[in-house]
Amino acid sequence: METLEKSGMTKSFVYHVVRYSPSILRDEWVNIGVLLFDPRSGERRFRLMEAPEEFARLRRMHPHLDEAALRGLRDELESRCEQLLTTPAVEKDGTIGAAPTWKQVVTKWDDTLANTIQLAQEKGTLGADLDAEMERLYVDYVAPLAVPARVGAAGSRASLRGYCGQVLRQAQIWNRLEKSVRAAPYTFPGDPMRIDYSYRRNGTRGFVQTLSVSRAPGDAKLLAYTAERITAKSDLGTEFAAVTDVPLLAKNERHQFVGDTLRTAGIEPVPLEGFAVWVAKLKPLLRA
Repeated sequence: METLEKSGMTKSFVYHVVRYSPSILRDEWVNIGVLLFDPRSGERRFRLMEAPEEFARLRRMHPHLDEAALRGLRDELESRCEQLLTTPAVEKDGTIGAAPTWKQVVTKWDDTLANTIQLAQEKGTLGADLDAEMERLYVDYVAPLAVPARVGAAGSRASLRGYCGQVLRQAQIWNRLEKSVRAAPYTFPGDPMRIDYSYRRNGTRGFVQTLSVSRAPGDAKLLAYTAERITAKSDLGTEFAAVTDVPLLAKNERHQFVGDTLRTAGIEPVPLEGFAVWVAKLKPLLRA
């Protein structure tokens, strides 16, 4: 791995796949997330399933799934992890020891997880940065397998995010964005929704969310409500964009519903095919 890292100018990371196993006796599980970290810096990324199609797939396999508990798991685990990382060990003689290493935190974390949640064996990987590698691992291990589709067929939010990530990295503004921003501080505690990307420019905070109009047009109402709450509670000016899998056609009633819902809430619809142009216009504004 070290040779590859030096030659390819990439970094080495360590990851665990997070599994949901409702029955220990049957030794069956479903991959529901990925925990990724940089052993050198201690920087980490943690992502659990959140899309409707991901939960629909899990419910088909486990009809008695406690979806509410699973949706709240990410915030709970992130909070627990942060607490473990910032709490130094207390030695037997009462002295304060060094803060635990990431590996010690993961071991303790794994020991305290509920029986239904498991961490798979640690593995190594190479990548240019944590966010890009997380996206790749999540698609490989967790996201529902994509069925080969005709050109122009509707895509899932996972595929939309994958394309958006490529465009944002090529535009060299990827590192200036916040990713997977929690909506809960603006709505209500326990809200599982996350906004894909956020940026700041000239006293304004922008939010960008992918939206699969073909698969889940009702998500437009959820996004509109969230945008209104963010605007009401934010100390900064706000602006919003929704990247849609298809262009919104005026003669299509579903598309009209989505477009009207978004625009009424101050959200700009951006079709996926026009996202690269939209990003090109945004890029110089971020430098100001």
